[in-house]
Amino acid sequence: MNLKPLIARLEAFLFRYRGLTLTVLLAFTAVMAVFASKLHMEAGFEKQIPIGHEYVSTFQQYRQDLPNANRLTVVVKARKGTIWTKEALTRLYEVTQTVTLLPNVDRLGVKSLWTPNSFVNEITEDGFRAQPIIPGTITVDALTPQEINNIQTSTSRAGYIGTLVSRDQTSAMVTAELNEVGVDGRKIDYINYNNLIESQIRKKFEDKNFKIEIIGFAKQIGDIAEGGKSVVQFFGLALILTLAAVYWYCHSWRFTVLPVACSLTSLVWQFGTLNLMGYGLDPLAVLVPFLVFAIGVSHGVQQINFIVRGLAQGKTTMQAARASFTGLLIPGVLALVTALISFLTLLLIPIPMIRELAITASLGVGYKILTNLVMLPLAASYCNFTDAYAKKAMRKREARTKIIRAIAVVAEWRNAVVITCISILVLGVTAWASRDRVIGTVQPGAPELRAEARFNQDAVAVSSSFNMGLDWLTVVVAAPPESCENVNVGLYADEFGAAMRNVTGVVAIDSFAEQLRTYNQGYNEGYPKMHVVPIDSSNYSALATEVGRVRGYNNKDCSMTAVHLYLTDHKAVTIDRVLAAVQQFAANRPAPAGVRLRLAAGNAGVLAATNQELERSELPMMLYVYAAIILLVLIVYRDFRAALACCFPLTVGTFIGYWFMKEFEIGLTVATLPVMVLAVGIGVDYALYIYNRLQMHLADGDSMRTAMTRALEFEGIATIFTALTLALGVGTWVFSDLKFQADMGKLLAFMFLVNLVMAFTALPALAVVLERVFPRKSAAYSPSILSH
Repeated sequence: MNLKPLIARLEAFLFRYRGLTLTVLLAFTAVMAVFASKLHMEAGFEKQIPIGHEYVSTFQQYRQDLPNANRLTVVVKARKGTIWTKEALTRLYEVTQTVTLLPNVDRLGVKSLWTPNSFVNEITEDGFRAQPIIPGTITVDALTPQEINNIQTSTSRAGYIGTLVSRDQTSAMVTAELNEVGVDGRKIDYINYNNLIESQIRKKFEDKNFKIEIIGFAKQIGDIAEGGKSVVQFFGLALILTLAAVYWYCHSWRFTVLPVACSLTSLVWQFGTLNLMGYGLDPLAVLVPFLVFAIGVSHGVQQINFIVRGLAQGKTTMQAARASFTGLLIPGVLALVTALISFLTLLLIPIPMIRELAITASLGVGYKILTNLVMLPLAASYCNFTDAYAKKAMRKREARTKIIRAIAVVAEWRNAVVITCISILVLGVTAWASRDRVIGTVQPGAPELRAEARFNQDAVAVSSSFNMGLDWLTVVVAAPPESCENVNVGLYADEFGAAMRNVTGVVAIDSFAEQLRTYNQGYNEGYPKMHVVPIDSSNYSALATEVGRVRGYNNKDCSMTAVHLYLTDHKAVTIDRVLAAVQQFAANRPAPAGVRLRLAAGNAGVLAATNQELERSELPMMLYVYAAIILLVLIVYRDFRAALACCFPLTVGTFIGYWFMKEFEIGLTVATLPVMVLAVGIGVDYALYIYNRLQMHLADGDSMRTAMTRALEFEGIATIFTALTLALGVGTWVFSDLKFQADMGKLLAFMFLVNLVMAFTALPALAVVLERVFPRKSAAYSPSILSH
């Protein structure tokens, strides 16, 4: 298929009706701006749960009988002394009441020393009795020293030291389970919910005597969204830096504003479309708009470079704009379609948040085809410039070209061979060095926040003071229906729990079997030797019924019993180690007939499923991206050399990026994955623009050495300028309050520069080598219309 006539007809039509075309585009922008103004932040716990994963199936099947992974934990800590004072217990009562009355809280799931579901089992003259830790007859005004002493004794006897009360007994905990959808059918607005938590709990109850520590998904995502305000500030700073850099490059405010304005226009369309589709902007995806903006600036600068060069050659603005449109349409569309496909491959990952992110990014990239490849040259054609500006532009271009001529020595045969060999070596070394990169979280606490952030400080304090903190993994012991008399289930679960105690990363274990032990000892006058799982089926059944009064240990017919493993943190290595231990136990210890261990619930179970889906999807996703690049390049350029030359530097850059992530402890997560996809998109931009120019010169009859030199001279300055500008803009992110933004700033800046180096070394060197090894039997084909 010959694309040249089609491009020529499209150019003639658009520039003939350029006024009408721009009017339609501006009108569309105005409409979309109205809808974009209504876009809001929207987070969701359910959006982070992978669809169809084995662990999630377990989580969903038993979620009514297990603790909710979306849990809010509030700790009241006495700054001096212990929690066993009237003032401290009063404060705990007030916090418990406030938490209970928060919207979206499952009131039956709230637990603290003051709730009736916290009780101690006692042997009395009348038999076994479950007595609340704090009887309902006691009020805060009636807390005498004797009553406080009784509460302390009951807490210890019930085994709540380390769970509801810290090990040093200076703080006490209130836990609540959140329903993401309220009784009114509306989802939680986590940003507003975080503000509510801060105003109703922290600000109200924290003072010089008591400290309030709050952890949980609602608090974490709220703090991330709050820190996300800095994203807007750094976006503004990056915008200013970009404007200044583009002005330095072209010395024209009109050419400075054009690429930035067109890139921002596509963001308006993107935000408006998201709102129309019923989506919000997730706090973890807040960087995506800037990533799309960066792609737009990259293409915009290429357009300005082409137009300014045309003006320097004596063309009118109209002629230069039309030449830019026809000369860059093919590589621009190719690069943007590749980036579009890159983001669309994220749809392969069955995690709703990532799929929503994929749609968000794909919309922005798709709109760039219109705003940066059509709107920009059409708008530029209305600008008029003097001969003095054209001559000045020519002088600057000649001065900058000298730099590129020095780089163009890579196109010499001997240098090309050496650089190609070095590139292959770098690929091998980085692929080997990055093989153990972490998929998942590398740091404890919330990886999106800095270690000194209040949330992470609270998370560390809670995990160091309590046996149960932010992270837990629930393993289900699944049995046939009506298994409340099946002693083998409890014995197997007890054996499993004992095996998990020595696993590094497991802080504490709370299970159905542990409750059976406690109840059995209580029924036998506290005799230590009776702290075992009963083997009498009648006794076992009676105790199972008692345990079932408290949610989280078993369901009604005991076909599900739970083992809760409380972890030191939710780092990927910790979760993987515990999962491996569970699987090893299941493999080495045959379960009773009809019984099996099922993974996994708890927030660590959800994270494990997420990490596994990312790992499972990463390779197919990247293969699809490269397959798309190869297919598109082959279709357009009809040359396998083009596909190899464009993909090879991209591959090297990708593995260097993986190595960088490993060395700087940046895990591959739902937040970092889009950045690696963007790196592929930016790398494709550089490669396709340079190779497109090379093909044009080869088709014009130039030798390979001359064609490569001319291609680098034409595209080189714009490519170098774009990479350095974008790297500088994202480099400022290292000062962000959000750790994941700072990490992404380092990673993006590094990848922009790596792709730049690869585009000027590996790409031209390999192209020269391929040309010599596989000499052409016919003239090179270029779909673009060459304009010298």
